[in-house]
Amino acid sequence: MLTVCLVGTGGTMPLADRWLTCCWIEDGGKAILIDCGEGTQIALKKAGCKLSHLELLMFTHFHADHIAGLPGLLLTLGNYGKTTPLTIYGPKGVREVVQSLLVIAPVLPYPIVFRELSEEEPEFSCWEGVQGVCMPLAHGVPCLGYRIEQIRKPVFNPEKARALGIPPKLFGRLHGGQAVTLADGREIVPEQVLDGARAPIRLCYCTDTLPLPEIAQFAQGADLMIAEGMYGEDTMREKVQDKGHMLFSDAARLAKQAGASRLWLTHFSPALDEPKDFIGGIQDIFHGAVAGEDGMRIVLGQKADMK
Repeated sequence: MLTVCLVGTGGTMPLADRWLTCCWIEDGGKAILIDCGEGTQIALKKAGCKLSHLELLMFTHFHADHIAGLPGLLLTLGNYGKTTPLTIYGPKGVREVVQSLLVIAPVLPYPIVFRELSEEEPEFSCWEGVQGVCMPLAHGVPCLGYRIEQIRKPVFNPEKARALGIPPKLFGRLHGGQAVTLADGREIVPEQVLDGARAPIRLCYCTDTLPLPEIAQFAQGADLMIAEGMYGEDTMREKVQDKGHMLFSDAARLAKQAGASRLWLTHFSPALDEPKDFIGGIQDIFHGAVAGEDGMRIVLGQKADMK
């Protein structure tokens, strides 16, 4: 299962009641943070995210509302006692950009590992069982969308196992992919008690960008798609196109084309006081759309959640 928290939902600048857009993804005590604008460390604490779990930080791009909070976060991690490496992924130039910000946080008690991601090398590993891939977005500067997938074990069939006389204490090993030898000398391989592969748990995260048709393919079958909606009204189209952003309706159409299970809208303009006021018409385009709220969370992969 993947726990996903939309820590902040604002674009451009933090507001008194809205933190800047960022996303926390956790699996088995290890966490990913996507983007880190001003005040993110406070937003994380308010949302109940445990900074001690942070292993991987990923940047979509290097505009201030997505990265300016990094020095404070890095210092806070040190104050929390972090000594293990922090891995930072991002578009080309991520090392140089982060190192320039480290001028005001020059001494950290843990190493930072960098990796540039690109269209030529889009795939990456988060940790065992969780992998990612990026795609280039259209925002005027290098910007990446991310897809995070948790690989799930095949379906285990206990009836098959019992019919073969396998003791329940060996079920876990077989489900984990290991062959076992029974007391009577028979060797049982996992394929004898499994019912086939399951689709991975899939999260797709795309902001800031124009509504590229490639996003729908990138997010195909997503259990959760998180995408920007700078404004809720289509009358703002010219304004968002000039600055490389999407409207609510753009994101909803992409989610529908992707066959996503649900869409969380985020990266709202500071001028958009009540994003939820615009969601009714958007749900006519894609029924699974909701206006994001700071701190909202979901556990992907629970039985009630899956398709």
